[in-house]
Amino acid sequence: MEFFNQLTANIDWVEIWLAGQDTLMMLAGSLVFTLVLGLPLGVLLFLTGKRQLLDQPAVYGVLSFLVNVLRSVPFVILLIIMIPFTVLIAGTSLGVAGAIPPLVVGATPFFARLVETALREVDRGIIEATQSMGASTRQIVFGALLPEALPGILAAITVTAITLVSYAAMSGVIGGGGLGDLAIRFGYQRFQTDVMVVTVILLLILVQILQMVGDRLVTHFSRK
Repeated sequence: MEFFNQLTANIDWVEIWLAGQDTLMMLAGSLVFTLVLGLPLGVLLFLTGKRQLLDQPAVYGVLSFLVNVLRSVPFVILLIIMIPFTVLIAGTSLGVAGAIPPLVVGATPFFARLVETALREVDRGIIEATQSMGASTRQIVFGALLPEALPGILAAITVTAITLVSYAAMSGVIGGGGLGDLAIRFGYQRFQTDVMVVTVILLLILVQILQMVGDRLVTHFSRK
């Protein structure tokens, strides 16, 4: 016990607890907005693709280009570039509120591509069978495409959530709060290795929990 106390002498567990809460709030808030924006974007990318229901090469080209541009920008650079925009819509570039806008902008195109890929894996015969019954595009999307692609979309949500954990940690570079901010301020800048180790372990545990829950959901809905 004494050895453990010496090993964690620099750790303020209250700070760890508060930072953990901030990380969870950043993850939850950014994931909700990412799903709300990324799911329709992914569906639109699929529908306007070649030989798909809407088949609009120009629209698909523009959307695909924007998605690729946003995906190619390193998240640390995106954090800095978006500071004026973040301050405009959130009132601050610091803390949980300041971290969510760049998290959403960084994760939405990533998630949209995963959704597009999941939809492309749906058997085309299902789409054609639904069309033959006179279903509209909306009915095909909500009645056939999304239900059939649900396991793939759930897997995409899991991957996106884990990516957001990584992004949330990186937001500590600009004072985004959470475990990443704690690791940088104390673990790196003050050379408190024990703080760094604890924050990394907590982030690893969070990722493992997300992956486990995601895998179970995918398995559950794949059986239906």
